[in-house]
Amino acid sequence: MEIGAHGPIVLATGVWILWRQMPSMLSEGTRGHLALTILAVAAALPLYVVGRAYDLISLEAAGLYGFGLAVLHDRVGLRQMLKNWFPLFYLGLLLPVPGWLLDQGTAPLKLLVSAMSASIVEPLGVPILREGVTMTVGPYQLLVEDACSGLNSLIGLIAITLFYIYLLRNAGWRYSLFLVCLIIPVAIAANVLRIVTLILLTYYFGDAVGQGFLHVTAGLFLFAVSLVLMFMIDSVASRFFKPQQAA
Repeated sequence: MEIGAHGPIVLATGVWILWRQMPSMLSEGTRGHLALTILAVAAALPLYVVGRAYDLISLEAAGLYGFGLAVLHDRVGLRQMLKNWFPLFYLGLLLPVPGWLLDQGTAPLKLLVSAMSASIVEPLGVPILREGVTMTVGPYQLLVEDACSGLNSLIGLIAITLFYIYLLRNAGWRYSLFLVCLIIPVAIAANVLRIVTLILLTYYFGDAVGQGFLHVTAGLFLFAVSLVLMFMIDSVASRFFKPQQAA
């Protein structure tokens, strides 16, 4: 899944949740403390200005998000924001991951998915030589980039799984935690499958096919596969967690 591909889904579902909760927030809430609102605006605006001036999308988005929280606090108060924390946290997943954090977070994932992918295709008779995140497949050389390492699909899966858990209103916290813990292995498995597919496409059909249109669409396709896998696991596991939910 490419960077930000989960954005439209998270934005649409997050706004939907917030729109559903807004009437009760407005009716039960009171105006927030002016000093806290001013403090939040004073912290958010410099982030936006610096991010805008230096083309730092992470700071710019954080500034806009913080300003939105400040406006909401002014309307409904801190108590209602804490009571209805989920859509605010959920929409926060729209914030782009800073480049330096992306580099650090993807380094071990790139090594892991590269090693797993190479170990899968090698028994299939594909000549492959791996050095770190660089794989030589026949006459072709492939590099596992950040977009293929799993972090981007991991963020998207976290967001959509949290939304799915939110819809399961009667799910206990143990079962919800169980689903959250499955996000990382499912995301890694999906990305290994993606890289294996790209290796096979490149080896049998050439570099143009592997790095072309299929390379772009494979991420979204496997993100959908990851979601289906999560739903299947939920369908099976929910039968065993029913006693805990009823307790």
